[in-house]
Amino acid sequence: MPLKPKEIVEALDLYIVGQQKAKRAVAIALRNRWRRQQAPDNLKEEILPNNIIMIGPTGVGKTEIARRLAHLANAPFLKVEATKFTEVGYVGRDVESMIRDLMAIAVHMVEQEHEALVWEMAEKIAEERILDILFPVDKKEHEDEIEQERVGKTREKLKEMYKNGQFDDRYIEVELQDSPGVGGISIMGPMGGGGMDEASDFLNSAMSNLFGKKKKKKKVKVSEAKKILTEQEADKLVDKAKVQQEALSRVENDGIVFLDEIDKIATSSDSGRSADVSRQGVQRDLLPIVEGSTVNTRYGVVRTDHILFIAAGAFHTSKPSDLIPELQGRFPIRVELDSLTTEDFIKILTHPQNALIKQYQALLNAEGVDLIVKEDALKAIAEKATEVNDRTENIGARRLHTILTRILDDVMFKAPDTSKKFVLDAKTVHENIDDIVTDVDMSRYIL
Repeated sequence: MPLKPKEIVEALDLYIVGQQKAKRAVAIALRNRWRRQQAPDNLKEEILPNNIIMIGPTGVGKTEIARRLAHLANAPFLKVEATKFTEVGYVGRDVESMIRDLMAIAVHMVEQEHEALVWEMAEKIAEERILDILFPVDKKEHEDEIEQERVGKTREKLKEMYKNGQFDDRYIEVELQDSPGVGGISIMGPMGGGGMDEASDFLNSAMSNLFGKKKKKKKVKVSEAKKILTEQEADKLVDKAKVQQEALSRVENDGIVFLDEIDKIATSSDSGRSADVSRQGVQRDLLPIVEGSTVNTRYGVVRTDHILFIAAGAFHTSKPSDLIPELQGRFPIRVELDSLTTEDFIKILTHPQNALIKQYQALLNAEGVDLIVKEDALKAIAEKATEVNDRTENIGARRLHTILTRILDDVMFKAPDTSKKFVLDAKTVHENIDDIVTDVDMSRYIL
């Protein structure tokens, strides 16, 4: 049973501070994926995903919400910037390439899951291969039963020694797969346009099948050969057709595309006419993908009708109503994210499971240094972040990273040779960044 909306919000709370409206919206959207699967067949196809537009300044948690959501759902997830796309017929990436990328991510995800299921068997096969290379046996010489029994006992002893790592430093020769193409050289390099990328993939694959996959031999230690050969055997044991079929189903039913900087392709009133035409072209190309269409990929034809699209943008110089009406209609849920306060910054520094303070403590622990951060230091850092955001560009919680890096710069540099304890208090914070914060020009470039 998938997570309930309340449980999804609670899981997001572990990593993201505040933004309850956005968390509720994505939690409902995610739960609706499961609800749709329970609906009668005649209705299932008619229930469209509630695509979402998140509106808010940079660094308030838009991307993190979408990324964590995909992780919770174990769903194929792609983050892409809307500004990367160009209208069909122009040099650059066409919008269909995002679906091809999402499909490739799904195939890789499912492949890893299937390989994990056969990994134990693959390890056993790899073990036999390595022992055959280390201690080759001529089966014709050991046809009588007594000899076979003796060889079997010897083999068991060798297996025990192998498992104990007694052969790990020996060198053996293994066959490695060369890179795609003929002689390891790609027939067609990176090319503009998703259609050309697909053609490149197809031609490389066709030439590889025609000439055979080139292999090269390499001498490696047994410890390294274990991993190489186990991966090769796991790859052989996995049913590729089944992987592609499952990946296709996941993309069509559970796929999530996060379209960042959607505001950059909106046609604001003060933009130039030529820029408007280009932006509208991208929007019109994007419309059928979000609306529901079919996209050809190297793994099969993908229907985009039930892929969840989450768009995000700051909308400083434009607004959602500046998008073409048809595209607006495909994003029925709109959520405004709040700007972060000083109190939010204090929580962000310590509360999430991946909080910045915890990250720096882990880094310094590697050097045996214990970082202790006082309450007054947290407050001082949060206040400085708020001040710099107000006076220069507001980059939200990302400002904390910049300020903290500046404060701990000396400690991080001297950590291997310093004392095993460092206490960060408000005095140390002020000593390190007060001068920079006061000087607007310096804070603009340094913080």
